[in-house]
Amino acid sequence: MYVKGLHVIKSIKTHSNLSLKTYQAFKTVLEHLIADFGLQKLGEVYHNFSPEGFTAVICLSESHISVHTWPEHFLVNYDIYLSNYEKVNDDTVRKIDRIFEDYFEGTILQQDQINR
Repeated sequence: MYVKGLHVIKSIKTHSNLSLKTYQAFKTVLEHLIADFGLQKLGEVYHNFSPEGFTAVICLSESHISVHTWPEHFLVNYDIYLSNYEKVNDDTVRKIDRIFEDYFEGTILQQDQINR
C-alpha cells in the first residue's frame, strides 16, 4: 500500500556563515544521519564554489536530500523528501530537518511541507 511521503523545503538565514562555506563538515554529519536512520544512498554530488558556498545532492532509494548555501547572504536552502513506499519515513524527515536547523543555527525564512 502506498502512503504519501513528507517533503520539507526550507530557507534559513544563519547567524554565522561558517557552516555554509564548504561541504566537508556537513558531509560528515549527513553520512552519520544516513547511517543512523538506515537510509540507502544511491549516489551523491558535493561541490564547493569559489570563493565559498556549496551544493550537496544525495540520491537515496527513499528519494533525496539537497542543500544549497550562499555564505555571502548568510542563507541556506534545503529539501528533504523520503517516500513511504516500504516504511513510513515522515518522522525521519522531521528529525533530519531539526538536525539541519540546529546545524545551520539560523532563523527560518520560509518553509513548506508537502505530502506526496
